[in-house]
Amino acid sequence: MKISAIDFVIGVTNLNQLPKDKLPEVVFLGRSNVGKSSLLNRVCNRKKIARVSATPGKTRELNYYMINKKLYFVDLPGYGYARVAEHVKAGWSNLIEDFFRTRKQIAVALQIVDARLGPTELDSTMLGWLDYYHVPFILVMTKADKLPVSKLKIQIEKIKKELKSFEQLVSVLPFSSVTGNGRAELLHLIEDYLSKKVSNNNKTQVTTAA
Repeated sequence: MKISAIDFVIGVTNLNQLPKDKLPEVVFLGRSNVGKSSLLNRVCNRKKIARVSATPGKTRELNYYMINKKLYFVDLPGYGYARVAEHVKAGWSNLIEDFFRTRKQIAVALQIVDARLGPTELDSTMLGWLDYYHVPFILVMTKADKLPVSKLKIQIEKIKKELKSFEQLVSVLPFSSVTGNGRAELLHLIEDYLSKKVSNNNKTQVTTAA
């Protein structure tokens, strides 16, 4: 998959504002400060494509980026920042869960975790939602460059064992926004699931027409 065109489309705070064109969507999600914006910038091969809040945890929008005029990258609000009020956290939680429950255009989600820590309790809750709503997801281990190769391999195997019960898990992939390691593999996986989504949509349309 080659990314040649990127356009910011809209920042959504209410699901009624979501694009209506039914183009496939690739969703980026993770805790605040996990490196989600850096990963999105590296995947797109741009310096500042991701919209970043000056204060962690303040961003409440689902940011939509049109990619190559044929799909969206969707940057979800970071979660888990301690200084955010509980009622605000609850609102984000409801927004994100409703998004996964109702959004049928999602081709694949990228669940981003810190390679050094692995999935936290909050991450596991998110993975549970993805599994429950049948959203395929890639677990992206960002900041992989901060671990020695030997420790990284051990961490990958550990995480695979911990997550073996999740049926929607596609892959556990180490990634470095600093070096770009993992970018080609991630884009290949994204392309595979975009193709599957388009193929399934075409089958559905043919069945409906018949």
